[in-house]
Amino acid sequence: MLPNAFIGRTKAPTDAELSAELGDARALWDQLLMELALPVQEWHSNSTEAGWSLRLKAGKRTIVYITPCRGALRVSFALGEKAMQAARESKLPPGVIKILDEAPRYAEGAGVRLDVTTKTDLATVKRLAAAKMAN
Repeated sequence: MLPNAFIGRTKAPTDAELSAELGDARALWDQLLMELALPVQEWHSNSTEAGWSLRLKAGKRTIVYITPCRGALRVSFALGEKAMQAARESKLPPGVIKILDEAPRYAEGAGVRLDVTTKTDLATVKRLAAAKMAN
């Protein structure tokens, strides 16, 4: 699991700091934001120990959390049963299906986390986001 690049901070990262931490993965970050095109983007941190993540929302509903890491990014979803079923039916790679099957269950849904390091990973994230938005 990748470490959050902004643990211990009391303020959200600036654009320059984000670029410095993400490095080459900044292109993946920007492409994901552009392709998902969710209207609400909010930086959030539960505590200085947890670091910062960007919430992408459709209205008041959080669709995905994107966490900057050194040289990569992590996405997190809380998927309910219908969204989990839709995700399984969206022809995801076997390794991602395994992550879905092993995801911890919470009141909000299954906690699904993926590290994004390649453009191929973005297609998976988009399928999961579509499953979440539709359900």
